[in-house]
Amino acid sequence: MQDLLLALDLGTQSVRALLFAPDGRLVARRQQLLNDYQRPQAGWMTHDGEAFWQASAACIRALWTGPDAQTAGRVAGLAVTTQRGSMLPVGAQGAPLAPAIIWPDERVATQLPHVAPWWRAAFHVIGMRHTLERFQRAAELNWWAEHEPALHAKAHKFLLLSGLLHQRLTGRFVDSVGAQVAYLPFDYKRHAWCQVWDWPWQALAIRPDQLPDLVPVGQPLGTLSLDAARATGLPQGLPVIASAADKACEVLGAGALQPHIGALSYGTTATLNITSPRYIEAERFVPAYPAAVPGHYSAEVQIQRGFWLVSWFRDQFGHPECAAAEALGVAPESLFDELIAQVPPGCEGLTLLPTWSPGVCTPGPEARGAIIGFGPQHTRAHLYRAILEGLAYALREGRAGIERASGQPLTELRASGGGAQSDGALQLTADVFRLRVGRPHTHETSGLGAAINLAVGLGLHASTQDAVAAMTRVERWFEPQPAAADRYDRLFTEVYRPLYGRVRPVLRALHRLGVGSE
Repeated sequence: MQDLLLALDLGTQSVRALLFAPDGRLVARRQQLLNDYQRPQAGWMTHDGEAFWQASAACIRALWTGPDAQTAGRVAGLAVTTQRGSMLPVGAQGAPLAPAIIWPDERVATQLPHVAPWWRAAFHVIGMRHTLERFQRAAELNWWAEHEPALHAKAHKFLLLSGLLHQRLTGRFVDSVGAQVAYLPFDYKRHAWCQVWDWPWQALAIRPDQLPDLVPVGQPLGTLSLDAARATGLPQGLPVIASAADKACEVLGAGALQPHIGALSYGTTATLNITSPRYIEAERFVPAYPAAVPGHYSAEVQIQRGFWLVSWFRDQFGHPECAAAEALGVAPESLFDELIAQVPPGCEGLTLLPTWSPGVCTPGPEARGAIIGFGPQHTRAHLYRAILEGLAYALREGRAGIERASGQPLTELRASGGGAQSDGALQLTADVFRLRVGRPHTHETSGLGAAINLAVGLGLHASTQDAVAAMTRVERWFEPQPAAADRYDRLFTEVYRPLYGRVRPVLRALHRLGVGSE
């Protein structure tokens, strides 16, 4: 009986092979940590593309052994979800020609492709000239063209990690529409590669033949090849169905199908998303990405260094919790809720601005974090809570743009990602937003979103709506506390919201002087 759904989730910190039942229960899980990223120069971050595939195949093989081992013959199909924006060039047989450039990589191109004067004039008129230049400078394609022109010219395809895994699984250069979140000539309104006359073809160093074919979410990408079957232990010919990028799958796996439900992702990057049947932009000229729902859009507010800040705190200030966690055999982050409980809402005036990295448009290239309001009463517990409050404030600030674009107020939130496992983090989030926050029944929401796409694609559920109703549910609700919400309202309005404008001149001076970037 083929009654299990296999989701392969390649994130930034680990790759996981997940088996779900058609009712959304997680039946088996195998994980391999990705702790072998290379940093050949300051600000760079790369990874061997073949190693991504080998780790993915090993995780799938591990499902067939161990105490909860399953039978590969029970698997009905497979869907892939991956981290966004990481890219690599490959040859005609799919072999990587260079390490994948990973999304936090900060290298920039300096020799930029020529954009026609009329396009430059159009960007200038709408006040986005500098945004066009930042787009071109940040594009990995332009960096390869400048620094490795021979490699760039001979590359058969440039693939996202989803495209790499799909090629390894099916033998075809094909990818999902839902995975296209990167510096690529992709039309976010039409969910297709840009038309030949459009500006991205001029702004980016790439030819149309260097891109994979695109398939809509929920449609077949192909079937498992003989080589992939041998590598994974799965049967040859198994259906491979198109899913979406990890953030879009988290939104779907959290059950956030309607525009009035906000989906919070408390991962390395923190985001607030809604699913919309029409194209909307939460921030002007920042596109709505493809949703994990066919023909839908995911309007997004993004904090680049989201719960990365928790990892930063752990490494710099969390030594007592790390030592205790090692003795108890648990993750250090599981002990941080005790720090949250030691500090009242508002952190007795300590306020953190989580602008550690530039955004797509804002904050600009001068972006740096800031912490203000220190007094003698403040401890590292205050700093930890201030990190969580700062992230919640930043996402609340983005909420206004989402509601303005959709024309619909948010009435509730769903939270997923590693940070959503913290009761303290979700309670203060409910208080900052003055909205109830639901935690899904599984923390593997990105994998569950891929499994939902797979179930619909295989016909196990008639529609995405039916699949979400059957496979998602809220495990626990966190209700806003009126007194804390009142305090946060004042702090957000009077302290946090004007803060970036006040410190921006100083940040621009630091950026201009190159302080800290030597």
